[in-house]
Amino acid sequence: MSFLIVLAALCFLMLVAYRGYSVILFAPVAALGAVLLTDPSLVQPMFTGLFMDKMVGFLKLYFPVFLLGAVFGKLIEISGFSRSIVSATIKLVGAQRAMLSIVLVCALLTYGGVSLFVVVFAVYPFAAELFRQSDIPKRLIPGTIALGAFTFTMDALPGTPQIQNIIPSAFFGTTSWAAPTLGVIGSVVILILGMSYLEWRRRVAMRAGEGYAGHSELRNEPDPFRGDRLAHPLVAVLPLLLVGISNYLFTRWIPGFYGDTQSFIPAVIGNPAPVVQEVSKMAAIWAVQGALLVGILSVIAFAWKPVIGAFAEGTRSAISGAMLASMNTASEYGFGAVIAALPGFLSVAHALGSIPNPLVNEAVSVTAMAGITGSASGGMSIALAAMADSFIANAQAAGIPMEVLHRVASMASGGMDTLPHNGAVITVLAVTGLTHRQSYKDIFAITLIKTLAVFAIIAVYYATGLV
Repeated sequence: MSFLIVLAALCFLMLVAYRGYSVILFAPVAALGAVLLTDPSLVQPMFTGLFMDKMVGFLKLYFPVFLLGAVFGKLIEISGFSRSIVSATIKLVGAQRAMLSIVLVCALLTYGGVSLFVVVFAVYPFAAELFRQSDIPKRLIPGTIALGAFTFTMDALPGTPQIQNIIPSAFFGTTSWAAPTLGVIGSVVILILGMSYLEWRRRVAMRAGEGYAGHSELRNEPDPFRGDRLAHPLVAVLPLLLVGISNYLFTRWIPGFYGDTQSFIPAVIGNPAPVVQEVSKMAAIWAVQGALLVGILSVIAFAWKPVIGAFAEGTRSAISGAMLASMNTASEYGFGAVIAALPGFLSVAHALGSIPNPLVNEAVSVTAMAGITGSASGGMSIALAAMADSFIANAQAAGIPMEVLHRVASMASGGMDTLPHNGAVITVLAVTGLTHRQSYKDIFAITLIKTLAVFAIIAVYYATGLV
């Protein structure tokens, strides 16, 4: 019975997210509903002492990353740099390789620190124009954007500043550059298989005589792309490069500057306790924050006029988006903490924990939770909050480095998270004017490829010992 209560809470949250209701509102409803059915006397203590505690703890750690990432992405957009990057990539790769062009542009933007949601809005107008010119069915645009923005640059490539690559560092004491060789191998696997699939879908459509419009009415069509008065591509890409370089340098410098711990006594009345920070757990987060600040300042410096003219309005919408995204994930984190505290969750944990291999156990647990919640960061946070200690103990017993745990968790989070109720999936379909029926099959295929890549790097690690 207790297991069915947990399952019902998870299904309820998945259903309301699929129907478009706010997770911020319904995550506590789902969690406390499960508590009510388990032990009514614990509803209020669980809400205050566990749900809110974990929710606020998540925001304390990660809200600055959400905020700075959203502002940086918005400035890249309003400066015209994203348009310049897209135009230059199309010219470099060639219009005949429309899908590869869009995948590379999305990859460059996300690896540079631009939010996945910003990438969708920034790239879609140019993807639509390029697909129209090449007469490729519009319904393949979401799958193409998903491959470029939601897969290898989100959590596989070492050093990516996306939140999915940052969260494991707080649990394993690693950095965003963890297991670089495995991350690169996984990225190559995803890119090759993903592009092969998309090109196969394009050829099938071409043989069937299906063009850009396909057999459906076109909706949300953007204005045709006009590449005039754009910033030089080298100038446009420089802030993205600075974010990546700064992230790498800060990751190396911060532990040496602060040491293992850093403490201070607040200058307040009375005798306050010292505030102690474990630098090993915070270094990756601090490094990304510093790198995004460098990126923001560089965009302002290189595109002063357009940025300052639209700074107030642009950052206002970016901050709203950051607050919504972080609160959604934090609510799921609080939900996961409550569910993990219920007796029924022990059945789930025991079932997942029965997988004997430590890395396969972690991969299945993380991707299962990501799929249930429809969120890579939310699902990974739930899994790691509940099971990180057992993952670490099993890995240490098997002699597996923490860096490998980090990379497997990060990549697994971006696997089955893209089920129909995933926020990024709903966003890309809404922006492109397409439906789940038209385009979700391709997104799901990319999801399967991404999930298989996790097990590919596990196999590579066991076969070669590469990290």
